[in-house]
Amino acid sequence: MAAPARAHRLLLSYASSRIRIPHRCLPLLPSPPRAGIHHRRLRSQLVFQRMASGDSQSTPSSTRIGLPNGDSVEILAAPGVSDSDLRNAVNSFVFKQWLKNISSETGLLAGGLSLRQVYIQGVDMFGRGVGFLKFKANIVDKETQTKIPGIVFARGPAVAVLILLESGGKTYVVLTEQPRVPVGKLILEIPAGMIDNEAGDIIGTAVREVEEEIGISLKKENLVNLTAFLDPITGCKVFPSPGGCDEELSLFLYKGTADEDTITALQGKEMGLRDHGELIKVHVVPYDKLWQVIADAKALAAIALYEMAKRNGLLL
Repeated sequence: MAAPARAHRLLLSYASSRIRIPHRCLPLLPSPPRAGIHHRRLRSQLVFQRMASGDSQSTPSSTRIGLPNGDSVEILAAPGVSDSDLRNAVNSFVFKQWLKNISSETGLLAGGLSLRQVYIQGVDMFGRGVGFLKFKANIVDKETQTKIPGIVFARGPAVAVLILLESGGKTYVVLTEQPRVPVGKLILEIPAGMIDNEAGDIIGTAVREVEEEIGISLKKENLVNLTAFLDPITGCKVFPSPGGCDEELSLFLYKGTADEDTITALQGKEMGLRDHGELIKVHVVPYDKLWQVIADAKALAAIALYEMAKRNGLLL
């Protein structure tokens, strides 16, 4: 039997099982809200100008900004990117976060590389704030003048939560299933979400995403930061696709108990902000089979951190 078919049969068998467990359960939330989303708030502070030569309708907008190391860099807009889009992009949280990373003590600019120019190619707005940003960075090695690949899909930092529920001596994990257009299929994942702003409320975002995607209310103090066990040299983050995306993940663990009624209520529950395109279905799967039935990098990284932390006596 092909691996995908076997995994699908395993998942169906897990989903249909009913388990006798102690009568202590997690608080379930009512149906998710249909309105309201956390937007990044922006303030436009830069003055933009057209380049001196050429027609104003075809010549790209540009601006120049200063970097923490004292250098400055030119920011250009690709055709189709308006002055407003360029302004929003440069002032956005995701772009500022990228500049912060590249300019840090361990960033690329501290390692003999130079940022010559940034070419903004696409801006996707989430309400009034920038959600996703596509740009190309012209970065060269100062010594050899060799250009470094610099295409970036910027979405900023994010969080994900591995939820483990004890039931009758066995451990179960709570997952979401939702359509993912980039890969063209439904994907099982652990609940996750993007950090909304520079305040960086990582734990608060983790709790909110679990409430919105699963319907379980968690307390901040019950979450364990798995990525905090990493060596500080890593930044205590996980980078799922550093060759093309800036996303950096903070992974959390929640362990609790649930009775049979709670498990039943969770299984197949429809969640998400439907008016924002979130079509989420909840699944409950035995933890010891999770690594076989899931392709989500967030989940697999969380499993690895959790198991290694237990092996080294950092967690029970």
